[in-house]
Order: sequence, then structure tokens, then C-alpha cells
Amino acid sequence: MNAVIIEDEEFASKRLARLIGELAPEIEISAQLSSVESGSAWFSQNTPPDLIFLDIQLNDGYGFDILDNLEDHPPVIFTTAYNEYAVRGFKYNGLDYLLKPIVKADLRTALDKFRKTSTNNEGFSELKFERMKQLFQKEYKHRFMVKVGNQFRSFDVDDIAYFKSNEGLIYLHTHTAQSYPIEYSIDQLENILNPIHFFRINRKFMVSVKAVIEIHTYFNSRLLLKLKPREETQVIVSRERTTNFKRWLDM
Repeated sequence: MNAVIIEDEEFASKRLARLIGELAPEIEISAQLSSVESGSAWFSQNTPPDLIFLDIQLNDGYGFDILDNLEDHPPVIFTTAYNEYAVRGFKYNGLDYLLKPIVKADLRTALDKFRKTSTNNEGFSELKFERMKQLFQKEYKHRFMVKVGNQFRSFDVDDIAYFKSNEGLIYLHTHTAQSYPIEYSIDQLENILNPIHFFRINRKFMVSVKAVIEIHTYFNSRLLLKLKPREETQVIVSRERTTNFKRWLDM
């Protein structure tokens, strides 16, 4: 039995492959692909696997784009970073899923379900895929326009280390230690930024994974972070967000 992993985060792909090896050693990973382009090319040149692990949102499109080009396909276990309400809709459609960051127990359950239903592909109808596309095809923000003096500059989200609320304003902080006010709230940023790359740690900070360079335990079950570029004030992960923050970093 073999499977293909299509995931644009290299670390997440390797971790998923390792977990599959631990939980289902009978499944051989035929390929680990990272984009719609590479996925489409692989399927055009190879026999379809028994199972596909498919990231819903890839850097160059959606995982559904790969499936659209196939006349027929095997069962799919989707991976997604979307919130629990969207996942409920996903589950209602009768498809397997893994919510990022992937938990070993969830993967075990999905694999058990696949083993039981591998001979029945009824749940993967075209109608259900269409519903899933409508549910999950959400565009995250790629750039921010900021005013610098009498001019405007555009920053890619990859350039941004973290966002900070200070005296009623939200500031964008770049990896090169630049800071600019923007016209967004932290609540708005949480909805428009890709949750794979940014995490809201408390009421004032939303950080990128690349900005976190040290993590220390802190009293009252919280965490103290060291960010790059350096932040003068203490950056603390609130107690109610600590567990999800650890899962976010461990994906």
C-alpha cells in the first residue's frame, strides 16, 4: 500500500511522513510533493497511489486543483489549518481531515478510518468536493500597504516579523527592525493572515514563526518569548493560548 503527501511546508511534510511510518508501517510514501504544479506533474507520470494526504492551500493554488485534473482519484485525507467551525462543515461531508498542527491521535483515527473504508470510495463524490472548495478556498493577505512620510510602501507578509498593539495603534514590525502603523486591529489580522505562519499570542501581539527565536517558561503556566528583531517589552504567551502555541510551533 502506498501514499503521496502533498504539503508545501517541508517540516510539516517530513513530520507527517514520520508519523505515518510510526502508525502505519505498511504504507509506503511514494512521493512528497509541495505544489499544485509538482503534484499535477507527478500524477500525469505515475500510477495513482492508494491514499493521498493533501494540503488544502498550497503556495501556488489549492489542493483541489490537483484533483480537478484527475479522471479518478483514491481516497484523500485533507490537512488544513482552518478553524473548528469550518472543520465541522468538512466533517459533515464525510471526508477525513487532519487539523494542523497535526496530532498523532488524530492521524491514527484517520488511518483507521481509511483502512475500514479503503474499498468504498462513495464518500468522495464530486458534489462533496465542490462543497469543500466553497468552504475552504479562502485567500489570505499577501501584502500590506503602509504610509512612510509622503509616500507609500508595500511589504510582503514574508517581510513581517510581528504585529504589536501600542497605545491604540497597530504597528507592523519587519524582520529588518522597521516599524510602521497600519489601519488594522489584532482581531482583523487574525482573520486575514495565514494561521500556519502567524499566531496571536495575546491581546497585543501576533507573531510570525520566523520571529520566535527563544521560548522560556514563565509563571502562571505562561511562556516568555524572545523575538527577532528584539522587542523591548516582555512578550508573553497568555495562559489560554499556550497549548495551541506549542502545537503551532510543533506542526
